[in-house]
Amino acid sequence: MHSHHHHRADSDCTSLLSNQLLLHVFSKLPICDHLTTSLVCKRWLYLHGRLVPSLRLLEWQFLESGRLFARFPHLTEFDIVRSCILVTPNPGGVLLSLSLGDKIDMLPPDRIDQGLQLIAQRYPKLRRIGVLGASECGLGSLAGTCQALQELELHCCGDLCLKGVSGFVNLQVVKLNSNSRDGCGSVVSDIGLTILAQGCKRLVKLQLCGCEGSYDGIKAIGQCCQMLEELTLRDHRMDGGWLAALSFCGNLKTLRLESCKAIDSDPGPDEHLGVCPMLEELHLERCQLRDRKSTKSLFLVCRRVRDIVLRNCWGFQDDLFALASLSRRVKLLYLEHCSLLTTQGLESVLVSWKDLERLTVVSCSKIKDSQVTPQLASLFSVLKELKWRPDTRSLLSSDLDGIGMWRQGGKFFTSSKGARY
Repeated sequence: MHSHHHHRADSDCTSLLSNQLLLHVFSKLPICDHLTTSLVCKRWLYLHGRLVPSLRLLEWQFLESGRLFARFPHLTEFDIVRSCILVTPNPGGVLLSLSLGDKIDMLPPDRIDQGLQLIAQRYPKLRRIGVLGASECGLGSLAGTCQALQELELHCCGDLCLKGVSGFVNLQVVKLNSNSRDGCGSVVSDIGLTILAQGCKRLVKLQLCGCEGSYDGIKAIGQCCQMLEELTLRDHRMDGGWLAALSFCGNLKTLRLESCKAIDSDPGPDEHLGVCPMLEELHLERCQLRDRKSTKSLFLVCRRVRDIVLRNCWGFQDDLFALASLSRRVKLLYLEHCSLLTTQGLESVLVSWKDLERLTVVSCSKIKDSQVTPQLASLFSVLKELKWRPDTRSLLSSDLDGIGMWRQGGKFFTSSKGARY
């Protein structure tokens, strides 16, 4: 009997190793193996939790019970958004999946604030957090303790809760989701944007989703956040005239517009628009580009841009794309799923860009190989990079670099299988 117990004690050779040594060994394993190793025994589970820097919380009770802090004591990135949503099982006992764009029921604000106070106490070195439905008090408790916090994502936020954000002295990235259709009745207007601008002057990236506001709010951002390099507006509800305020963003390098039903309903006279002096990239994705005035105003404000990326933009016809020629310094153009743009419309703009170096055309069904003119072919031949797949029948490889691929003059496509191009 004594021999049997002695054999069991010696079977776990890792029991002789210190926690520090095992942690060092586990840290060398691929991340995909961490979960498997954590299931070996309670000790390994305990040690595994000390290697996890990032977590998405799904159950609020796990936080309130304190088990979260014992299991994962060294978190630096934390997302509690899903855990703040009250989910009711359907009659079959299955939890229905929810998106943040749906009407949702949240935990009471005071309960969320209490959770944030616990997080602040246990994770003073937190660098990133995502929160839903927090108040000024809850965010203030985080700001007072988590001085290293650099990235903050807020859902169902309004003007008043942003007062608590001003305490984050090192905040560099902010994502605000103030979609009024989410059922929480939160709104971010010029008031909130001004509070944010005055309190977070070290911002480098700002994303505004579903936010209201106008010229004044964007102007405040530009004047106060002089380090701002990237601005994203998603499904915005800005009042007419906000585009002109972009000229105050003196260091802005990237502008993204996503899922916007309109760019600017009333941009005002062209001479009052100004220009973003340092802008390098303009990204438009899933946007309505049917209004000529607002489209022209956008390209005027962005006329010094170097890269233009257009994905799934509706109503973008040749006459509207022609306005892109207002931007004279373009070096890269990326087009994807711009189904109304034709080969002639594309050529009219490309030939006006003397600095163009890179071109990508993907899934643009009205752009045809057979309509490529000698002038356009000549332009292709001097590009540093060409990715050309406007439709599934395109003859060009998607990875051609554009060197020596065209003959100047003559016919470029034939109906034979051995066609040269």
